Amino acid sequence: MLTLSEPKEKRPAWRGNLTLPKIPESNMALSVLGVFLGLLLEVSAHGPSSVPRTSWRREDVSLVEFSEPGMFNYSTLLLSEERGALYVGAREAVFQLDLNDVSVKNNQVLWKVPDRDMRMCTLKGKSKETDCKNYIRVLQVLDEEHLYVCGTHAFQPLCDYLSLKDFTLMGKQDDGRGKCSFDPTQSFTTVMVDGELYSGTAYNFLGSEPIISRFSRPQSLLRTEYSTSWLNEPSFVFADVIREGSDSPDGDDDKIYYFFTEVSVEYEFFGKLLIPRIARVCKGDLGGQRTLQKKWTSFLKAKLVCSMPELNFVFNVVRDVFVVKTPDWRETVIYGVFTSQWGNVGLSAVCAYNMTSVDEVFSKGKYMQKATVEQSHTKWVQYNGVIPSPRPGACITNQNRMQNITNSLLLPDKTLQFVKDHPLMADPVLPIGHGPRLTAKGINYTQIVVERVTALDNNVYDVLFTATDKGFLHKSVVYEGGSHIIEEVQLLKNPQPIKTLLLSTREGSFLYAGSDSGVVQSPTAFCGKYVTCMDCVLARDPYCAWDTHTASCINIFQNQNNGKHRKFIQNLRGDADECPSARPRSIDRPQQVVVKLGSSTELECDVRSSLAQVFWKVNDSVLTESAHFLLMAGSGLLIYSVTPKNQGRYECWTTESAAGKNFTRLMASYDLRLELPEISPVSSVEIFNVPNPDPSTSRTTTTAAPRGKIGNGNTAGPSPLTPSTLSSVPPPPLTRPATTANVYGAKAETKHYVPPQSSDSRDPEPKIKDPHATYLQYDNSKALLFLFLLFFLLFLFGLAYNCYMQYLPVPCLRLRAAMLGSQKKPQREYAACEATLMEVLPEKRDQNEPLRQNGALRDTGYETEPECGNGKIPSHSYEEDKESAAKQGPFDVNCESQPIEYADADASLGSCYPVVLTHSQDVYELPRFLANNPDPGEPPVFSRAIWRGLEGGGARLLPPLLSEQSWGVHSHQAFLLFCLAVGPTDVSLQWYSNRRRLETPVTEYRHALDGDAVLVSSWVREEPLGKDTQYQCSAVSRAGNDTSKIDLRLSSRDEADTVSEELNQWRAAVVEYERQFHNWKKIWESCDGQGVL
Repeated sequence: MLTLSEPKEKRPAWRGNLTLPKIPESNMALSVLGVFLGLLLEVSAHGPSSVPRTSWRREDVSLVEFSEPGMFNYSTLLLSEERGALYVGAREAVFQLDLNDVSVKNNQVLWKVPDRDMRMCTLKGKSKETDCKNYIRVLQVLDEEHLYVCGTHAFQPLCDYLSLKDFTLMGKQDDGRGKCSFDPTQSFTTVMVDGELYSGTAYNFLGSEPIISRFSRPQSLLRTEYSTSWLNEPSFVFADVIREGSDSPDGDDDKIYYFFTEVSVEYEFFGKLLIPRIARVCKGDLGGQRTLQKKWTSFLKAKLVCSMPELNFVFNVVRDVFVVKTPDWRETVIYGVFTSQWGNVGLSAVCAYNMTSVDEVFSKGKYMQKATVEQSHTKWVQYNGVIPSPRPGACITNQNRMQNITNSLLLPDKTLQFVKDHPLMADPVLPIGHGPRLTAKGINYTQIVVERVTALDNNVYDVLFTATDKGFLHKSVVYEGGSHIIEEVQLLKNPQPIKTLLLSTREGSFLYAGSDSGVVQSPTAFCGKYVTCMDCVLARDPYCAWDTHTASCINIFQNQNNGKHRKFIQNLRGDADECPSARPRSIDRPQQVVVKLGSSTELECDVRSSLAQVFWKVNDSVLTESAHFLLMAGSGLLIYSVTPKNQGRYECWTTESAAGKNFTRLMASYDLRLELPEISPVSSVEIFNVPNPDPSTSRTTTTAAPRGKIGNGNTAGPSPLTPSTLSSVPPPPLTRPATTANVYGAKAETKHYVPPQSSDSRDPEPKIKDPHATYLQYDNSKALLFLFLLFFLLFLFGLAYNCYMQYLPVPCLRLRAAMLGSQKKPQREYAACEATLMEVLPEKRDQNEPLRQNGALRDTGYETEPECGNGKIPSHSYEEDKESAAKQGPFDVNCESQPIEYADADASLGSCYPVVLTHSQDVYELPRFLANNPDPGEPPVFSRAIWRGLEGGGARLLPPLLSEQSWGVHSHQAFLLFCLAVGPTDVSLQWYSNRRRLETPVTEYRHALDGDAVLVSSWVREEPLGKDTQYQCSAVSRAGNDTSKIDLRLSSRDEADTVSEELNQWRAAVVEYERQFHNWKKIWESCDGQGVL
């Protein structure tokens, strides 16, 4: 037992300046970027526990809330314990609430934006409903009678003075630039020190000029240098003053410390690497005389390291900071909440820092300077040169005053120039204990406050209150070698971030949380929620102790005057052996539970501790999960299809480890019995004993009631209790209308023996079932097998369909061709002849021509990328070896004997007229022959237009783009369009898509013919189509034009393409001209060039 005494302040056991191993500069950023992804599963096994022992819902605890209809953003809070008031800055309003009950509003003042300023804000592109409002973001105590208030004021920050006498704005508006942020969502911080406002925010509308500034009436604005070396996209979170100048033997000055996260200037990677910083300025800084005029001469910043050395993991974003101040500033401790830059890591940490460590870095540490090596990823390195005197960035001390340097205006330019170029310290500020005091997995902490309390063991403990982005509050206590999360409280009804958290330290202390929806007041402890001594002690809450006089758990800080002579039990190690009746005990009267046969039931076990392990006992035997039992997530027990075997006593036990011991408690006890059906008056149940020569066994049978009469209406048929059942498990007594018969009578008289009515009576377990539990009796294996077969067949069908549609790779397409073959059977082996004409011709290139890629160009009017050699334009030569075509054709097919008219009229263009585009010799010899040689015969009527075009000098198109045609393409394929024309030397080809001229690069080749004629070919490459498109190819010349169009539609290639009649005529004409050309050539050769046979 411990006797309550007056709390005594005691220095924490870990006070002092610790020197920790320095993290190498070259490994700092690499450890952040290269390791964090592999730590997601590993961090949970390291560091202090991150699981709250107890979780309280809003309904479980007493919370007080405040909000006003139509008001939002209650994120600015100011605590005034002298006046007993809580000042709340919201959107366009300031409230004064009662400190003990925030639901009581004492005063209110509105500060709205005029219409003119709101119109200006909307003209700048901001939202009238959200951005162009006046969000109160600065509430600072100026003196005993006034508050200094600043608001965003529609992106034109303004400040004013609030009189506390009548709670009205005085109308003395100041420019709020540099004091308050323009954007209501932008992070910033302010602190009022001796009537001077120190702030860290953005100075312009765009938020691109961050500054740390000081505003005071007698002095001008003092700010930071506008340089990325000083501030690089910072996100400010906190600022506070440390009174180092009071009673300082060196005559040192007070210092203001800023905490923020900025983009690293030391390293350069593919993305922005964030670094947490701590910066300081001297309160008496006046700026420089020539260098750094109206700028800080004492501004220095350093890295704030919060890492897990055993995992080489760094928390590189600081979210909030709280300073635990003491009379001696050297014992001041800084607590910071950190998270990772990468949101998917899901880790939060709380690190603590000694103020002596911080002071040592700034007063004795090395400086950084810009690196001269441009290729290095490290842009800043440690400066090892001579440091000017007085020390750059130091405050004015007695030693400086002895040198007649009484203020910063008298500092030499060499010192000022050095601090201007070297604001970054090389040494980082390292945490206490080599790592975080607390880590949490899957939780994002946003705010922190700390209270230092003295427990009954006269030791001082720091209690951490951390708020989350989901509206929860965690309460933790820091021990000598770690921490423990005591409880978790849901403060906000809806999940949203807690933006502000304040702590009142006076008697009856409360926590105040501000969010977008309102203000919530919560007690610092919920000791009354622990109903047993063991639960109170195992909570390990420094606020709570077990009162043996009242047998209750009380808050020792609220009962100090009334409990001086009482005895309390408190052990922050969790040793509950001192509790009376702490060992396991039984509950005298278990709760009676009566269930129907065959139904299901759930036995509840309310376990508040998430650190405890739950197990169940049935008739003093430990229960394990089976087909009938399921342990629920809430520590309850679910029993399926209750049978007589499941009757008995059920007990819920918990085991919790603390102080190296296991503490076991009985949480709940149940007596489970079956509810047997009432017997109908017309039925008779007779009990008799059958004589048995063996006295060790006895059989007891009953006469069955008529079918359908037993039960409560939910049973389907007779379910007589069998002898084996009655002899093995003693059931509860059967109830008659007037009397209760004892089935275990010593010598019951034999009446009538009725044998069982059916074979079902031999079943050792009755078949009476609850309709609500019938789903437990079904076997779904057939349904699962059916679903599996269904999905398997769908998979095979999809695979076959994609293979048929040629959506799969080449091996599948080959299999498709082997299985399906050709859909159409050409006559007289025409398909084989077409295959010969479609073969790739060997490339022959003139040395003076540009390099072209080998490939065959089909005459379909478009080509897909796989057929075009990586998307490049295939080329052809104008001369070709005549033997190549013969060598490439099938050896068993005579293609020359196959007339072209047997080709399918609706086949793809690649197989309709391969002579035109593939046999380059025939194609290019034909126009030359027509233009420069005697007529071997009268050309067909359908080709006279071409003949007139050559004679008259007009441009004419050659296949394949003739007249109106329609071709189907796949939506996922890129394609090539090909156009061929003949005409005078000025002929050119122009492409149009939906009557819009194509400006994309178009490849064009020109070949001169005899008689001032030119053969022009052109390709255009197009991306996959999103809709049906019409393309036009126009042959343009001064003598005459010729235009054709082709409609490309998205299809599956199963539809028949539309070929113009003119194109079909060209097929026959080309074959006819080729035949006449070869005949004429043979006659010419037989004449030996003399024209004589």
